[in-house]
Amino acid sequence: MIIRKIVTNFHQRLLSFPKTSNGLIRSGSCGLVDCRHNLHAWASVKSSLDSELETIKESGVYKTERIITSEQNSWINIEGKKEKVLNFCANNYLGLSSHPRVVQAGITALKDYGAGLSSVRFICGTQNIHRDLERKIAAFHGREDAILYASCFDANAGLFEVLLGEQDAIISDELNHASIIDGIRLCKAQRYRYKHRDMNDLRNHLESAKGSRRKLIATDGVFSMDGNVAPLGEIVSLAKEYGAMVFIDECHATGFFGSTGRGTEEFFNLNGSVDIINSTLGKALGGAAGGYTTGPKELIDLLRQRARPYLFSNSIPPPVVASASEVFDMLTENSDLPKKLASLTQSFRSQMKSAGFTILGDEHPICPVFLADAKLASTFADKMLDQGIYVIGFSYPVVPKGKARIRVQISASHTEEDINKAVNAFIETGKQLGCIN
Repeated sequence: MIIRKIVTNFHQRLLSFPKTSNGLIRSGSCGLVDCRHNLHAWASVKSSLDSELETIKESGVYKTERIITSEQNSWINIEGKKEKVLNFCANNYLGLSSHPRVVQAGITALKDYGAGLSSVRFICGTQNIHRDLERKIAAFHGREDAILYASCFDANAGLFEVLLGEQDAIISDELNHASIIDGIRLCKAQRYRYKHRDMNDLRNHLESAKGSRRKLIATDGVFSMDGNVAPLGEIVSLAKEYGAMVFIDECHATGFFGSTGRGTEEFFNLNGSVDIINSTLGKALGGAAGGYTTGPKELIDLLRQRARPYLFSNSIPPPVVASASEVFDMLTENSDLPKKLASLTQSFRSQMKSAGFTILGDEHPICPVFLADAKLASTFADKMLDQGIYVIGFSYPVVPKGKARIRVQISASHTEEDINKAVNAFIETGKQLGCIN
C-alpha cells in the first residue's frame, strides 16, 4: 500500500510539470533535464577531439605511457616485458627514490603522523616535520627561510603574483619552463622575454624596464630539454647594474649539480648571489612530490599570507616530507653521489660524441641525443626498448618542431657497465636507422 501511494504521488507530480510543445518536461522544472541537447553538443566536441588526436598520431608525436610495475630505479620492470630494462629517462638523479633510508623514513612518518593532513597549512595542516624540512631547505641553500608547496609548479604559480604588481617588470628567458611562464601570466607586471641565454637581449629589456619599481630576472638554472645551463654570472652582473632581482628555478640542479649538489650557484662558484630559488622535492630529493621557494624571510612570510597555491592546497603528506628530509640529511653527510653522477655523465657524453651522435647541453646529466625528426625519435626509442634500454623520444609540443631528440638522463644509481650497455645499444640502433655511420 505504501509503495503504491509513493508511485501514485510521483506520477501525479510528473503530470503537473510544465511541458514543451513535443511533450517533454521543461528543463530545470523539477531538477530533471532534457539530456538530448547535451548529448548533441558533446557529439560535436567528441568528433573534433577524435580528429585532433588522429592528427597527433599521424604526425608521430602521440605519447603512449609505458606502465612500470616495480619501484623507480636504474633497472625497472615494464608491463609487457618479461625481463627488467635499464632505465635512462627518469629524473632520479641521485638514485634515491627507492633507497632504504629514504623508504624507511617515509614508513616511519606514515606510522607516526598518518597518511595526510586533510587540510591546508594555516588551518590545521602544519606539523613539526613541515617546519623542520623548511629549515633544512633554507640551511642547504644558505637562505633565511623556505616555504613548501605541493609541487614546484605550484611554487612558480604562487610567487610572481605576490611579488610583482602593475608598477613592476619581469624579464624571462624565452625557454623557461612552462610553470614559470604560467606563473608570470598570473601577475600584472610588465613582461619582457629575452632570447635564450642572450645577455645582449637581456640588457636591452632591462633598459626598457628601467622605470619600473621592481625588476625581476627569471631563468631556469638548468634548461631541462637541452641540458644547458643559464649564464648565471653574467645575469647576476646585469642584475646589479640595473638594480634587478634574480630568480632561478633549480628543479634540474638541486641536490646533484655543483660539487656538493647546491645547484647552479655552486656550479659557477656564486653561492648566495641569487635572490630567490624555487625547486622540487620530486626529482633528486627523493623523487616523490613537493616543491619550495627559499629566500629572504620577508618574502617567505608574505607568501604564507598571499600565495594562492599555498593557501588553498593541502599540506604535503608526512611520508613525502620525511623522505625528502632524509635526503637532505644524506647530502649534508657527504657529497659522494653528486661526484659519482658527474663522472658517469662525462663518460656517457664522451662515448656518444665519439660514436658520431650530437649530444646537446653543458656537461649535465640531462644528455639529449639530437635526432630532429619526431617519427625517427619515436622509432628509435622503441628499438632501444627492444634492446633492454628504456628511453623516450621527445617531440613537439614538448620541444619545438624539428628539434626532436632522445633525452637520456644519467643517475648516480647507474654503473659504468650500465653506461657502456646504453652506448652500445645507441650505436647499434643508430646504424640501423642511418643516424650514424
